[in-house]
Amino acid sequence: MLMPMLARYMTRNPQTIARSATMAEAHRVMRQHQIRHLPVMDGGRVVGIVSLYDLHLLETLPGVSPDDVAVEDAMSPDVYVASARDELPDVVDRMVSAKIGSAVVLDADGSLVGIFTTIDALRALAEILRREAA
Repeated sequence: MLMPMLARYMTRNPQTIARSATMAEAHRVMRQHQIRHLPVMDGGRVVGIVSLYDLHLLETLPGVSPDDVAVEDAMSPDVYVASARDELPDVVDRMVSAKIGSAVVLDADGSLVGIFTTIDALRALAEILRREAA
């Protein structure tokens, strides 16, 4: 049996946010699209990732206003980058060992083509289990 590739399960053309956007703007995008992870962009390239958890954590600090703080101050610059051609188990194993909730998927020229999150992993698991049970 061939290992499934990440392209089959990733979310294509994910929502993104500019590094200069405010945390309040990031919240709006996440609520509107019901997502928890946003690749942070600068001039068409990924420079970080911000999660709902990151935003909530920063907001607990005294004096932090989501309307005044830029996403770049809340984002993680350490992004797990994967390729759409990577095998699903390899990506999941790396996410588990690093305890991260998402992988940003870039094509060969570094353009963002997708995101793979724990929700995508659960969808993949459900599909694989249904196929095995059939």
